[in-house]
Amino acid sequence: MMTDRAGRVAGKQALITGAAGGLGEAMAWMLAREGAKVAVTDIDGDRAAALADAINTDIPGSAFAFRHDVAKEDQWVAVIDAAAKAMGGLSILVNNAGVGDILAFVEQDTVASWQRQFEINLLSIMLGCKHAMPHLRASAPSSIINISSIAGLAAAPGMGAYNATKAGVWMYTKTVALEAAKMDWNVRCNSVHPVFIKTPILDPFIAMAGGDEAKAHERLSRG
Repeated sequence: MMTDRAGRVAGKQALITGAAGGLGEAMAWMLAREGAKVAVTDIDGDRAAALADAINTDIPGSAFAFRHDVAKEDQWVAVIDAAAKAMGGLSILVNNAGVGDILAFVEQDTVASWQRQFEINLLSIMLGCKHAMPHLRASAPSSIINISSIAGLAAAPGMGAYNATKAGVWMYTKTVALEAAKMDWNVRCNSVHPVFIKTPILDPFIAMAGGDEAKAHERLSRG
């Protein structure tokens, strides 16, 4: 259902990573309902395609789907070019894809876990900003939204790599924003730091609380 403020991004073209579920899916729907064309990308190409089909059933011609490994630079180049061609430009980039090996305490942490979280949570942000920027400049005024986390602002036990990579998103966002301002590109760059949203990343905490979501959220709120 359209909102009273529908059309806030009418005529814009948005690319959302990690869009096959959770927060990414919700953002894709909202942007489409507010008038934007949306490119939904995800490592799970089938789910991305299903989402695009669902959006197009409700809002015909507004969604396009792409399989996308955000840790691979060549895929960023291909997906951005294809999305911009399909939508007629690119004016909004939402770097949403992320993972978290939660409850990985310092003595149990692994290089593989850190590498995976670095590539998906942080390296992907740089790759997205880098390869989207020429399109965003051409469509200015444009916007980059990097999804960080409350974990990028406040530490918690068992979340070392997640804390570090999400804090990196916050600082890198500031760098891109300052560079865009200095160069007068008319491209905004902001980070968003959600608290706790019911997505699969919280499943380990809920399991520790015996499946009691209320108890899990209470523990999380205490840090």
